[in-house]
Amino acid sequence: MQVANKVAAVTGAGSGIGKAAAQLLARSGAKVAAMGRTEAELTEVVGSIASSGGEAIAVTADISVAEQMQTAMDRIADKWGRLDIVFANAGINGVWAPIEQLEPHEWDKTINVNLTGTFLTVKYAVPYLKKQGGSVIVTSSINGTRVFSNTGATAYSCTKAAQVAFTKMLALELADDRIRVNVICPGAITTAIDENTEQRNLESVKQPVTYPEGQVPLTDGKSGTAEQVAQLVLFLAADVSNHITGTEIWIDGGQSLLIG
Repeated sequence: MQVANKVAAVTGAGSGIGKAAAQLLARSGAKVAAMGRTEAELTEVVGSIASSGGEAIAVTADISVAEQMQTAMDRIADKWGRLDIVFANAGINGVWAPIEQLEPHEWDKTINVNLTGTFLTVKYAVPYLKKQGGSVIVTSSINGTRVFSNTGATAYSCTKAAQVAFTKMLALELADDRIRVNVICPGAITTAIDENTEQRNLESVKQPVTYPEGQVPLTDGKSGTAEQVAQLVLFLAADVSNHITGTEIWIDGGQSLLIG
């Protein structure tokens, strides 16, 4: 039980990487607050954890709204009396489009959810983490950190690059409080996020590149799984990684090295 009796808050826990991480953390002994905007999804996740003998609650909140995130973190601490692990995972791909066609409100939405949402998640968790120390894990991406060839993903990539800087700044700021802050950079992972991505008129600006054997060298082109990412989250949440902070870790099967 690598995180036994610790309390973990997981944003974006209703699906994909967040769901897999919430379930694995619970199986590994943590009490889990599954956070997200869709109550039905969270209820399903919490039910699956309970049926496996774990302990979890659903916390509905929009990560881009300060008042909702403060209330959410207060509720988690009131429930269990502490907070040890924060997985700031929720985010959107947003709109991918040529820069002159990317509307200001589309840019703002991606920034507000991905970057401001990460800030608010950590900001309101820190007072509780400071009481005993803990671990913060942020989900960034290969885009904006190693990969810059996904033309049109400008807003998204900017938020992902900024999350790495955010992590490194806080790793030093919070070190005296025994709070570790790390960031993971997934590549192609089988989740539903791509289904919610709006791509417009990218053919005119993309550089044509073909990878006949696929983009992921380690798996002959096959995408990774949410469960594989969850294993990395568990490692960074657990005490076994207690000397790791301010570090970005790419989990992409070598994809970013090939296409970056």
